[in-house]
Amino acid sequence: MGKITILEETTRKPISLIGRRSAICYGSDITDDKKNYRRGMDCIKSGHGRSFEYVNVEMIIDSYSSRVIREYYTHIAGAPTRLQSSTRYIDYANKGFGFAVPPKIKANREALSLYCGVMNYINEQCAILENDYNIPKEDVANLLPLGMTTKIVDKRNLRSLVEMSHVRKCSRAYWEFQELFYDIENELSKISDEWKWIVDNLFVPKCEFYGKCTENNSCGRKVRD
Repeated sequence: MGKITILEETTRKPISLIGRRSAICYGSDITDDKKNYRRGMDCIKSGHGRSFEYVNVEMIIDSYSSRVIREYYTHIAGAPTRLQSSTRYIDYANKGFGFAVPPKIKANREALSLYCGVMNYINEQCAILENDYNIPKEDVANLLPLGMTTKIVDKRNLRSLVEMSHVRKCSRAYWEFQELFYDIENELSKISDEWKWIVDNLFVPKCEFYGKCTENNSCGRKVRD
């Protein structure tokens, strides 16, 4: 549904970078690539999460709903930052807006028709307010729904993404966030073998990380504590 674009500022060899940064504090040689990689793996397996924060991830997250992006913003560990499409300056009333469709609505023809009808009605009324009544687009934007798709430029580090995976890969997470995180994983895996290892081994739901379920309403994948 959405699209993830990994920007060039993203660290290409995250495990090796972790090893190089750690080597400085150990008084070790940082010029040997193989030693840097081994040292980085040791930091990861030892759970030295602070070293993960040196790995930079910058990406464009496009065409996901404003609702899921609001949830995305709750992951603030490691001082991430982001910019989002403006509802003050972009003329959505006349340009129109895309919107996310939940799977259960998409699977029901009548529900889908009703849902899309409501979205189109909102767009039509926004255009009337702006064009016929000369209401500023920044005021008309208050009618825009959370299901409207948006675009952000996001910057965060590896530690933030690892901790995000524990919550958002859980089967009880909001469906769109699960899709969003899967898309992030898919694009990061393409960067390098080091990223693929991280995606395959560190991005796991909390039950895999803790070895047990910590949710009150468990899906049953792991025994609840």
